[in-house]
Amino acid sequence: MGNLKALKTLPLILILFSLPLLLYSAESSAEHIIAVKLDGTITTMSSEVVGEALQEAAALNTPLLLVIDTPGGNLDATMKIIELIERATVPVIGYVYPQGAKAWSAGTYILLSTHIAAMAPHTIMGSAQPVAYNPLGGTQPINDTKTINALTTFLVERARMHGRNETAAARFIKENLNLSAEEAKKMGVIEFVAESVDDLLKMVDGVEVQTITGTYRIKTVGLKVVFWEPSLRLQILKVLSDPLISYVLFIFGLYALIFGVTSPGYGSEVIGAICLILGLIGLGLTGVFIGGLILIALGAILLLAELLTPGFGLMGGAGFVCIIIGGLLLFPTLPTGPWLISPDLLNSLLLTTLIIPLTIGAFFIFAAYKVIQARRRPPAVRGIVGEVCIAVEDIPKGSIGLVRCGAEYWQATSDQDITKGQKVKVIQKDGPILKVKPE
Repeated sequence: MGNLKALKTLPLILILFSLPLLLYSAESSAEHIIAVKLDGTITTMSSEVVGEALQEAAALNTPLLLVIDTPGGNLDATMKIIELIERATVPVIGYVYPQGAKAWSAGTYILLSTHIAAMAPHTIMGSAQPVAYNPLGGTQPINDTKTINALTTFLVERARMHGRNETAAARFIKENLNLSAEEAKKMGVIEFVAESVDDLLKMVDGVEVQTITGTYRIKTVGLKVVFWEPSLRLQILKVLSDPLISYVLFIFGLYALIFGVTSPGYGSEVIGAICLILGLIGLGLTGVFIGGLILIALGAILLLAELLTPGFGLMGGAGFVCIIIGGLLLFPTLPTGPWLISPDLLNSLLLTTLIIPLTIGAFFIFAAYKVIQARRRPPAVRGIVGEVCIAVEDIPKGSIGLVRCGAEYWQATSDQDITKGQKVKVIQKDGPILKVKPE
């Protein structure tokens, strides 16, 4: 009976012991805070950088600071950044900085989606109406009711989520409202106006915010700000995602592919295909992961085609480049991506994607060197003059018959009669015919 009472009181004891854990809120314990510069146009590369930095911040249990100075950018990349912020286990602080910076369009979406929004004096946010590019008319505002209402509802919901001014959020899109730092603070669009990053860190110290895992108490006093440096993969993606470069690659690749199909033999179809794929990745029309797979597949096809043709030419070199670039783009490091593995293992995979293609490439370069050597070498004529051969048939004087020299059969003639099986000595070679005499 006593045991039964003890079992009944066990859940109560567990609850009492667990209560401090239930009331516990996460707290930063890192020695530095990670920062990311979102300057220039928001592109696919921007979302990838935020993803990498956010993964590192989560591992260190430290907030992520987004230093924003952008005129806007790609909507898909913007939505990806917002998705990363909302799924983050650590707070994301948005800060429009330095003085004179702006958070227009995509910058406004991102700033309103952060856990803490701040601006430096003399900075601006707003003008969030979406625009489209028309090759004949340039950029034009989108006035489609369906699109405007969808984006307005989205931005208003982000403002409501963080307790910010919902009316201003709607006006950013419908009226292209612009606010200075002081106006944004007064209207409840942002929480802080800070002169510098150090001032901001002092202001947010001790603030509690809600992340996807619960309440998080920010500790930033005394922390050093470390700006995140993109990986080699993202450096490549940065070049590709530049709107001008990606558009030039796309157009050049398209025309080169057309020229290569209509006039094969010059290798332009290979260059065109590669440029076209890189352009599609940069423009965001295909995912980075899918684009990497396509490049690797194309590289394998080109290397296979090179193996079936003599020499090491354009196809082999292009295939080698495709596999390296595709391998670097293949492994995403976003915390919400499909790779649920440790950063160390992921770095090992990225290193492998470099070592293996480079090793294979070294083999092909060595093979190419040998092939070129063989092609440049004068035709090898075995020193057959002076060798002893055996007649495989009778060879009357002045006529042509067959002789066997080692494992080879040659046509031969002689100034004397030669009988079958007789040993003869080669005294001269005239093209494919040997001149022999009895040995």
